[in-house]
Amino acid sequence: MSVHDAREATRRLVERPSFQWVVIGVILVNAAVLGLETSGSWMDEYGGATRAVGWTTLGVFVVELALRIFAEGRRFFRGGWNVFDFVVVAIAFAPGGSASGVLRVLRVLRVLRLLSTVRSMRTVVGALVATIPGMSSIAALLLILLYVSGVMATQLFGEVDPEHFGSLGTALLSLFQVTTGDDWANVVRPTTDAEPWAWAFFLVFVVLSTYIVLNLFIAVAVEALDREVEADHAELADEMEQVVDESTAAILAALDDLKRQVAALESRIDAQGPAAPD
Repeated sequence: MSVHDAREATRRLVERPSFQWVVIGVILVNAAVLGLETSGSWMDEYGGATRAVGWTTLGVFVVELALRIFAEGRRFFRGGWNVFDFVVVAIAFAPGGSASGVLRVLRVLRVLRLLSTVRSMRTVVGALVATIPGMSSIAALLLILLYVSGVMATQLFGEVDPEHFGSLGTALLSLFQVTTGDDWANVVRPTTDAEPWAWAFFLVFVVLSTYIVLNLFIAVAVEALDREVEADHAELADEMEQVVDESTAAILAALDDLKRQVAALESRIDAQGPAAPD
């Protein structure tokens, strides 16, 4: 078997759904091990077995990465998710020292391999990344709204409620709390009790910040997710088409080989001539 054939066979192996499910199962086991390692009583009693399972799962990750690198060659490191998987697994082999505690904490990042292994999760993460340009514009709009409203609230209500609006910093913090809806009524109540007309100010601010600007974030995220799902469906269609083409080529090759065998058999029969009568 040539190297190309070996790589093709390895690629088909790592792309099988059963292989992917095994990897997902190992990731979940590793996640459970990392959680159990935080329990001192558990480690005192089952520490040896837990560490053995942890190293076993790490070995499975290394074998899986080696198979994928062999199957894809240099193309492996051109994919962002592939590089992410490689770095997350490689952290376990970093040398110890003063930073060993940080490295032990970073081992939990192996759980994030679910994001690269489960296709639907990759789609969601891709959609979140795609929303960054649109989100940045909306975030800038929200910051401008907060700043303008903070300056106005400081000037209008600074003396009435210095605890929440006595300075620009406290006013911005209070208005951000109002935006998130976290106990916002108690934030504005001292001001509205002293100045009843202040309800109009906060009502306009809540409508603009919460019901318009924050919903724009949701709209951008939904639109990006729709685009990502369409791209994912197109990718699946291309993969299925490639599989069909490969299967068709294999069938045609088998038919050609069968035709050659039949033709060779007919030639041998013709060369032998008719059987002699008894």
